[in-house]
Amino acid sequence: MEDKELQAWVEKVSLETFGLPFRHRAAFNRRLSSTGGRYFMKSHHIEISAKQLEAYGAEETEKIIKHELCHYHLHLLGRGYRHRDADFKQWLAQSGGSRYCRPLPDKKARRPLPVRFKLVCGSCRMEYPRKRKVDPSRYVCGRCRGKLTLYALDTAGRS
Repeated sequence: MEDKELQAWVEKVSLETFGLPFRHRAAFNRRLSSTGGRYFMKSHHIEISAKQLEAYGAEETEKIIKHELCHYHLHLLGRGYRHRDADFKQWLAQSGGSRYCRPLPDKKARRPLPVRFKLVCGSCRMEYPRKRKVDPSRYVCGRCRGKLTLYALDTAGRS
């Protein structure tokens, strides 16, 4: 599907669902992966994730379009267009739009950072594993209030 077809689709959904015309630009954005679409408040344009259409089809994409159109129309009417606003929640429920888009299947799950550092107490030898580097002078041991020393670990988790 091309941007022209998406533009016509958004205009049709806007008239059928909200009874209001969509007078701005709608386009696909292939870089959107964690969100289904975006509404731009300054230009009033809408972008829709092409990856969502490929992965889940027209039905899910239409729900995303309805979601973005809720932002669009409410913003232009001067009403509550944010996710937390009652107007937005009401319009979204009435239109049948989706609150969240489905995660993309090829999107890799975020893996937590490995433990790369450890703080060791000089008095009681208590160890505090850390994923990120911290300044040991800002902390004391939670057990004995002793001074901490930072050690970097290798890839196998050894100091």
